[in-house]
Order: sequence, then structure tokens, then C-alpha cells
Amino acid sequence: MSQLFYRKECSSTNDEISQVLLYPHSNFVGLYTFNQTKGKGQYGNRWISQPKQNLAYTIAVKTQDINVSDFLFNYYTATAVRGFLAKLTGKTVKIKWPNDIILANKKVAGILIEKKKNNGENYFIIGAGINILQEKFDEISNAGSIFTQTGKKIDLKNFTENLHEFLFEKFKNLPTEIEIFEDFNLNLFRKDEISVFEIDGTRQNGIIRKADEKGEIWIEFEDGLRSFYHKEIKLLY
Repeated sequence: MSQLFYRKECSSTNDEISQVLLYPHSNFVGLYTFNQTKGKGQYGNRWISQPKQNLAYTIAVKTQDINVSDFLFNYYTATAVRGFLAKLTGKTVKIKWPNDIILANKKVAGILIEKKKNNGENYFIIGAGINILQEKFDEISNAGSIFTQTGKKIDLKNFTENLHEFLFEKFKNLPTEIEIFEDFNLNLFRKDEISVFEIDGTRQNGIIRKADEKGEIWIEFEDGLRSFYHKEIKLLY
């Protein structure tokens, strides 16, 4: 059984979800708001979202119920969110390594997964920021929303409830590690295409070949294949 809680406003759903994990056996508990004031992104970055336009959502899942590695669980979460958005929009949706969601070539969602202990239980705290109705973004930004990329006006509450139930079912029934790995790579943004990357301030052409089970990305350059962890390389499209 899953539970979903709403906040009219909160600082960060990833931080405040501990307030609704009320019992030691709590599992698949979600918290959401349409007005997050101090959103968190990967590696200490901020996730900024316009009030009443977008979704900040977190679900807490007991680590003992997840029988794959942390990296593969990250992959699986990204593919699950990708699948939900693809089904909803009917558009091409890809995963920009390691966990940004790209809809029609614009970033519409970011995912942050943390591990925390609450009431003696260890949890994956899975946060997702999803741009839904926002119309305007910084001109140099690669960001967009479901509305800007599809023209669809979506009800925020229905979207959230459907996403929560979708993820609840997905996290209850994980596929094999091989299936997770293959699905992630099948939907990897700009895989096998020539792209521009920035490494230590220098731009260089390369081709994404795969993400591996250790969380690294493998890119082919003129001098051969090289692997990178997040923040060691930047995809400039």
C-alpha cells in the first residue's frame, strides 16, 4: 500500500518527507508540493521552480526492498520516470546521463536520490522535479516543460497522483539487472551521435557509447574510448 501527502508549500520535499514517515514500517510514502522554496539538485545544486507551475515530488522506499545496486536503482528510477512521461505525452523522451529527463530535446525533469535513515529504517529518498506548465525559461537554458514541448495543459494534481501510483507499481516489481541496464542504454540521450563535450574547460567532439553498471559514461573520442563519472564531463549537446 502506498500513501501520498500534499504540502501547499515546503522547502524541499526530500528534506520534509521524514515528517510523514510516521511508522517504522512506512514504505512507498510520497510527498509533493507545487511550491518548493529550496529545491535540491544533484551535487549540492539548487532546483529552481516557479510556484503552481511545476511539481516537486519525493517518494521514500525501503532499501531492503530493492535488490539491485545503487547505480542500477538510479538507472531504473530514471527509466521509470522516462516511461511515464513518454506514455503521457506520446513524444520522444530520453535520459541525459545520469538522471535528467529530456522531452523533445529539452530538460523537463531532474532526479535526486539520497539514502537516509528514519525510525530505524534505511530508505532511498527519491526526489523528482518536473516542469509541467511553466511557459518561460532563461533564453540560454536547455530547460522546457511538458507544456512548452507538447502544448498540453495538464492538471497538476491528477498528474502527481498518477505518477505516484505508477512508480509504486514499478518499485514493487523490479526487473532483472540486465533488463534495467539495457533499458537505460536504449533510452540514453544522444547515444551513438556526435556531440560536443566540455572537459576541464576544453570543448571536444565525441560519441556516447554506453553507461556502465558502475555509473560511468563511456565516450568515444578520436584517440579512443574513455570513461567518466558525473561532473568530470559536460554534454553541451
